[in-house]
Amino acid sequence: MTLIESIILGIVQGLTEFLPISSSGHLALSHQLLEFDEESAGIEFDILLHFATLLAVLIYFRKNLFSILISLLKKGSNEDKRMIWFLFIGTLPVVIIGLLIKDKVETISDNPILVSILLCLTGIILFLPIWIKNNKVNNLGSRSSLIIGFFQALALLPGISRSGVTITAGMLLGVSPKKAAEFSFLLAIPAILGGTILKMNEISSIPTNQFEIYLAGMLAAFITGLIAIFCVLKLISRGKFVHFGFYCLFVGTTGLIYFATR
Repeated sequence: MTLIESIILGIVQGLTEFLPISSSGHLALSHQLLEFDEESAGIEFDILLHFATLLAVLIYFRKNLFSILISLLKKGSNEDKRMIWFLFIGTLPVVIIGLLIKDKVETISDNPILVSILLCLTGIILFLPIWIKNNKVNNLGSRSSLIIGFFQALALLPGISRSGVTITAGMLLGVSPKKAAEFSFLLAIPAILGGTILKMNEISSIPTNQFEIYLAGMLAAFITGLIAIFCVLKLISRGKFVHFGFYCLFVGTTGLIYFATR
């Protein structure tokens, strides 16, 4: 893998991890389109890119996370302590389902046509808040956190956007768009961290002569990840979240036509 290829994949990962357009789907299609050698740009590189975007969300929400940690030292119940519980509840589905379908997910990644179809499905899901309007405003709770967690588990499939389906689920449940987006990003922390730890043994195969190239990709993913978080929070506050649905439908349809006819 060359330096340019590494940076391209880093940018793709950083932007698509938090933009509701599926990082796993874009990475899978990028591997197929650019025909990268799986020996030099395989699963271990994808894991490192995910770790870089984990650092991005940790940095962006550092004040929220610090407040949550401090709450553990205080007596009684408060909003930050409840958030810890909500994150725990929301993470359970992806842990359980992830262990059950891990091998099948990796098989789907190698099928660009199926990934393209799942990208189209993401696009349709992003339109749901417009088609199914919930006029009742609800606060985040245990029930809604669990439901959002099941939607996050859907994003184990490459082509289904984790941020897209979790934010959509939150809005369908009556959670404010901004709160749904913030919870989605915080929910990404245990999901990405858990996935990284589970596959940590696969990182040992990184060739020493590729270290600088891998590091460049991680840096690109980190910077663009920060930008993506900022953009999503801004766009969702302006009611432009649905625009990503058009993008997913376009990319998914284009990929479907390209890979089905080549």
